[in-house]
Amino acid sequence: MTNEQEIRPIPVVTAFLRRDDRILLVRRSGQVGSYRGLWAGISGYLEDETPLAQALREVREETGLQVDDVVLRAVADPLLVVDGDRHWLVHPFLFDVLKPDVIRLDWEHVEMVWIRPKELPAYATVPALLEAWEATMRAEKDSAHR
Repeated sequence: MTNEQEIRPIPVVTAFLRRDDRILLVRRSGQVGSYRGLWAGISGYLEDETPLAQALREVREETGLQVDDVVLRAVADPLLVVDGDRHWLVHPFLFDVLKPDVIRLDWEHVEMVWIRPKELPAYATVPALLEAWEATMRAEKDSAHR
């Protein structure tokens, strides 16, 4: 394998769902292919035509929330995350949730919790989740100043 093949990052999306001053974390089940038992945002491999389309699909599949149940608030620049021999290109999104009571987790997660963002470092998360969250916060702030 060449160096170029080794470092080609795998594109994924991470969608943060927010209600009031809290964000949703979900704990990954033992049935997923990576990072079992760790806390994450709503995430998945980039398979759709655009990262936004993929983020919306993951939100729908993993929580039951429909497009009308969320409002896009920020799109951050992709982050390169290196975790050992895994290289990820994470596309972070922030959505406000209009109907948090309808969330129903699918098989990919075993638990969910709404936390204040300052609590994020206390959780065992997938790599660079805090950095992805901070990137969405910067993007939201930047878009508010335009």
